[in-house]
Amino acid sequence: MRRVVYFIVSFIIWILLTWPFVEGSQGNTILDIQVIIAGAIASFIVAILFHEILPNEHYIFHSPKRICWLLFYIPVFFYYVLKANLDVVYRALHPQMPIHPGIVKIKTSLTSNSAITALANSITLTPGTLTVDVTDDGYLYVHWINVKSTEVEEATRMIAKKFEYFIERIFE
Repeated sequence: MRRVVYFIVSFIIWILLTWPFVEGSQGNTILDIQVIIAGAIASFIVAILFHEILPNEHYIFHSPKRICWLLFYIPVFFYYVLKANLDVVYRALHPQMPIHPGIVKIKTSLTSNSAITALANSITLTPGTLTVDVTDDGYLYVHWINVKSTEVEEATRMIAKKFEYFIERIFE
């Protein structure tokens, strides 16, 4: 079953990366069968060779409820990325460069490896923060461009809680 899921995900990513296939003479998009066949072959190879590398706890594709939570999470994540981008641009363009960088320790309530990885990646992909280390006991060390609090609870609330709510429903 995992191979089928990875084949479908790989094929969808292939289609999204290669779209539009070919421009027709009237400006319309023509479906190129060679691109579809190459994508199917590449996706098949990826599903066969790499299904063991990916974690076993990917339950997201087995439940429509988890997929719905993922679809809710994507715009929320992009909102926070856009907000952080504007904050970083403000700090970079401000004459006094009002930054106060540092590494803070945050605590996550997530338990599965997939959920913690998704949280760490979400934090890292948000400009102004970078996950430096993840410990076995649920702590993440995050480099923050403008440290507002060094207390674990407050830093966790400001950095991670906005993502944890959705990631918990997707991965756990």
